[in-house]
Amino acid sequence: MKSGQQLLTVGITALAPAIWGSTYLVTTEWLPPDRPLLAATVRALPAGLILLTFTRTLPIGIWRWRALALGTLNIGAFLFLLFVAAYRLPGGVAAMIMSAQPMLVLALAALLIGDRIRYTHVAACALGTGGVALLVLKGTAALDFLGVAAALAGAASMATGITLTKLWGRPDGVGLLPFTGWQLTAGGLVLLPFTLFTEGLPTTISGTNAIGFGYLISLGAVLSYALWFRGIEKLSALAVSFLALGSPIVATLLGYLFLHQTLSILQLVGTLVIIGAALLAQSRPVNP
Repeated sequence: MKSGQQLLTVGITALAPAIWGSTYLVTTEWLPPDRPLLAATVRALPAGLILLTFTRTLPIGIWRWRALALGTLNIGAFLFLLFVAAYRLPGGVAAMIMSAQPMLVLALAALLIGDRIRYTHVAACALGTGGVALLVLKGTAALDFLGVAAALAGAASMATGITLTKLWGRPDGVGLLPFTGWQLTAGGLVLLPFTLFTEGLPTTISGTNAIGFGYLISLGAVLSYALWFRGIEKLSALAVSFLALGSPIVATLLGYLFLHQTLSILQLVGTLVIIGAALLAQSRPVNP
């Protein structure tokens, strides 16, 4: 892939975590309060079913369990563990722990795909974690064991999902939209029983809630995950994993713009460090 094409692919793929970063604002301002699992399930399952209905393509053969595995790792288990960590840890601590995800991708891609570990990529991992710490970590806080375990498991889930998506690719003749639909549906089905038994369904939905859910389904799931899986196909696993660190950047900026949250010099430095780490991770030649 030529450098111009690679830069365009990086930019398009980066739109996915940018959209995910905006979902924090949408969730807090437009959705029913204290129902994170409901938000995750509504975000994934309807979007997957819409894509399956539109494309009329179901997985067959080995891809039945592969789609289930990828949907669980990339969406279902990842979102569930993310919310457990968010409830039991300060948001900055959870984000910093989950920023270990590129390091896990680096190791998994070397083991499963044969990607070479370079010193620049190790440096990028260290910079990425440091940048996230500057961006979101404030003060000191007691660490909850279950919360830390959930954050680490969430990072491992996403890292494994990225690596296996890169390793397995897409089945021949299957487009990006049905492939995305398989994973969203599988992830939503994994989340559904946890949502029903822990949060239940809301008794009323306001117009604002409906707009928020519509945003999560259309942009937060269908568009963003299609762009994300496209990026995994075209870029190295490590390069894609670093782009996910853009999510806390967007969430922080939107909080400053719309929720009157503070934005310190250290947070701006952290943003620049994360961007630098992501650019450094792109140094590996990518597949054409």
